[in-house]
Amino acid sequence: MDQDIPNGTLRSIDGCERRYTDGYWIKTYPVPEDTLRAKRRLIEALTRRLFNHTEHGLNIPGHRLAEAKQAYEAESNPGKKRIKGAMYAGAMFNRATDIFTRLVELQSMGVEISSSNDLMRECGRCLQDALALCRLVLHRSGEEGIDELWGEPFRAFSIPLEDFYEGRYVKMAQAMRDIDKVAEAMLRTFDTPMFPGIEPVIREFAGAARDKVETLRTDREIFDIWAEMVTAGERLANFRPLMSNPDDEHEQRVASFGTQLICNGRDLIFHITRARVPMPKSTQEFAERCATYAATGIVTMMPIPLPG
Repeated sequence: MDQDIPNGTLRSIDGCERRYTDGYWIKTYPVPEDTLRAKRRLIEALTRRLFNHTEHGLNIPGHRLAEAKQAYEAESNPGKKRIKGAMYAGAMFNRATDIFTRLVELQSMGVEISSSNDLMRECGRCLQDALALCRLVLHRSGEEGIDELWGEPFRAFSIPLEDFYEGRYVKMAQAMRDIDKVAEAMLRTFDTPMFPGIEPVIREFAGAARDKVETLRTDREIFDIWAEMVTAGERLANFRPLMSNPDDEHEQRVASFGTQLICNGRDLIFHITRARVPMPKSTQEFAERCATYAATGIVTMMPIPLPG
């Protein structure tokens, strides 16, 4: 039984090495050599990913750090202060990346860079201060914060790369579990005569999403995997209910709310999949909305997506 398998167990499955983590066999990739250059590439990639999944307007250049700090500290309106704090954090992330880039350039010219170097300490301080402001930042959907993603650049800076990638398997397993929770909520909710045949469509989409979570963008298989997920999501979004009396207004509302909820679930799975970290608050709220719909035929409101 899988529950008896220790985390970290490696096994070749269909010719691919996989690592067992919290109930999932996840595809492995080689860990880069732990150098400043490798860490710089990783932090740059993590920072780009962070800005790609958080609310718009946070990618403030590092050279504007002083301006961003002044704007944040001078703001008294709570709503505006939250946003300016998030912008300030974005500037600190970019300042840290700028510093790391210069350190790698110096190292390439033969300058020895130790962990006690003043610039190294300043880089770590910027990342840590930015992490302290993560409570101010929302996912681009506007539904919740995404602390797991926000903390990754600091972790990549402060721990060995092997330990960082070890933690990534845990995050991916947690993301896969949230994908399955969303899918199971949909399966329970739409196991009705109004939505006949939707089960395999939901399962296919969830399976494609799990495949995408474990696959790096540099993998040659990404073209097939991403195309499969997108088309599976389209089939789910285009699924049409079967109404026994299409002229009945109540049945029309129930069908309309149902298709809306299906699209919401699809979108949430896309958010989790692309971020490759769990979104527990959104997952729980979606399950509750499914339960409300199953009991009443009504869908409660989703948060309004952030502008951008």
